[in-house]
Amino acid sequence: MLTAGIVGLPNVGKSTLFNALVANAKATAANFPFCTIEPNVGIVAVPDERLSVLTSLSNSVQTVPTRIEFVDIAGLVKGASQGEGLGNQFLSHIREVDAIVQVVRCFQNDDIIHVAGSVDPVRDIDIINLELILADLTQVERRADRTRKQARSSKEAQAELTILEELILALNNGRSARQVVLTAEEEAMIQPLGLLTRKPLIYAANVAEEDLATGNSWVEAVRTVASAENAQVVMVSAQVESELVELPDGDRGEFLAALGVTEGGMKSLIRATYELLGLRTYFTTGPKETRAWTIIAGMTAPQAAGVIHSDFERGFIRAETVAYEDLVNAGSLNGAKEKGWVRSEGKEYVVAEGDVMLFRFNV
Repeated sequence: MLTAGIVGLPNVGKSTLFNALVANAKATAANFPFCTIEPNVGIVAVPDERLSVLTSLSNSVQTVPTRIEFVDIAGLVKGASQGEGLGNQFLSHIREVDAIVQVVRCFQNDDIIHVAGSVDPVRDIDIINLELILADLTQVERRADRTRKQARSSKEAQAELTILEELILALNNGRSARQVVLTAEEEAMIQPLGLLTRKPLIYAANVAEEDLATGNSWVEAVRTVASAENAQVVMVSAQVESELVELPDGDRGEFLAALGVTEGGMKSLIRATYELLGLRTYFTTGPKETRAWTIIAGMTAPQAAGVIHSDFERGFIRAETVAYEDLVNAGSLNGAKEKGWVRSEGKEYVVAEGDVMLFRFNV
C-alpha cells in the first residue's frame, strides 16, 4: 500500500484534516504547536462510484474499495532542517512516504494561533519548501562527497556524481529536486536518497466553510505557486470535513448543498493523491464480491494478477477482460460476451484503467 504524508506548519489544520480523512482515527488536534509528535497513520478508501454500479450488476454480497495510507506528520517550522522543533525527527518521517500533501492555511481565525503571527500561504509554503530543500541539500552533498572518491576509478560513480552535482546546483538555487529532469536510469541511481523535494506534491488549500464553494485570494496565490512547479492544488475545508464526519450519511448531501458544493474537498484530495502516485484501478466482480485493485500505471496482466496473489502471476494463462463502460452498457458479463466485448488477453497486455478482469491460471 502506497502512502501519502500530510505536512505543513503547526496549526494549519493537518490533524483535523487527517481525522476527517480516516473518519474513525483519533489523531490529536489541539491549538498549540507540536501537539503531534509521533506520526498518526490511517488507511482510507478511495471513492469510486463504479464499485456500487458493479456490485449492483453482479448482486455482490461484499464490496471492497482500494485504499491509500495517509500519515499525519508533526508540524514543521523554520529551521527544521537544523533540528528546530524536533525537525530532523519529523523530516525522517516524510522520507518514508511516497507522496506529500502539504496543507496550507487559507483561512482567518483569531482563535487559532499562527506560528508566524499572520495568514500568508505563500510565505508558509516557502518556509516548508526551503526546509525540505535544505534537508535534501545536506543529503545530496554528503552523498557527493563519498562519490567523488569513488569517481576516480569508477565510471558508474562518475555518472552518479554528474547527477548529484546537477541536483546540488538546483537545490542551491532554491529549486526542488522535482524540477530536475532525469532519465529512468538516473532516477534509479538517486532513488535510495529518498529526496523530500523529489516526491510528488499536492497543496491542500485549507479554507473556511464560507469559502469552500468559491475559494479566496489566498487559494489563488497557492495556485500560482503550484503552477510554477507543476504541483496540484485541491481546495478543502478541514472545518467542513470534521462536521461531515459527525453527520448521518443521509444528511451530508443537504449540508454540502447549503454550502454551494456537491461534495467536500476530501474526496477530491483522495482521488488526486491516488492519481499523483501514478496508480490505476481494475476490478473483479461476481456474486461473492466486487473489489477494486490498485496497480501502477503500465502494469501487464500477469503483474496485475500478482496483486491478488503471487500464484496468479506465476501461473498466468490469460485474462478475460472487458472495459467497465462496456460491461455496464451490456448489463451483464454474458451480455458483454454476446456483443463480443469480452477479450482474451495474454501476458503482454497492459491493463487499462477501469478494466474488469477474470484471470485464468495454473496452480
